[in-house]
Amino acid sequence: MSGDPRERLPAQDYLCAKILRAEVDVQLGLHGWERHREKPTRLWVDAELFAFDPPAVVAGLHEVIDYDRVRDFIRAWAGRPHTPLLETLAQELVDFCLQDPKVDAVRVSLVKPTIFNEARGAGVELFRRRR
Repeated sequence: MSGDPRERLPAQDYLCAKILRAEVDVQLGLHGWERHREKPTRLWVDAELFAFDPPAVVAGLHEVIDYDRVRDFIRAWAGRPHTPLLETLAQELVDFCLQDPKVDAVRVSLVKPTIFNEARGAGVELFRRRR
């Protein structure tokens, strides 16, 4: 590891809008105990939406990433049918975030905090750049 902190800085300017540890109860999972409608699976969701080369001065909401719409999208998962794989939800969230033309890249993390007794959680992380 180099002693020069500049080597650890991002290569370009960016703005990152974040939703951290949004909690939602969903019908999710492959295990038998996850398939009971009366006991949904708790899910923690993080989403980071990156805009590269943001404006130096932000004049209004129209120039920034609206994380309210991302929050609403995540909250709507509570009413969806059973989904076997976390990866499905992660990809849907990434696709939704990239619908905003201001978003150049997205990182999402989905964690089931109560899936295993011996672990704080199990989950997936997905990062995508706009193609």
